[in-house]
Amino acid sequence: MFEALKKTIAVCLIGLGLGILFVLLLPMTGWLFVIGVAIICIGFMWLSC
Repeated sequence: MFEALKKTIAVCLIGLGLGILFVLLLPMTGWLFVIGVAIICIGFMWLSC
């Protein structure tokens, strides 16, 4: 059960990061772009461990 919860949280993090990126690609602000990329990376790291 904990493994499924981990994967769910990772997918949510990846989705949140992608959502931030898609919303913010219109006004290209550097900080929020970096935050989106960081959230996606954290999600993938969480998913892989």
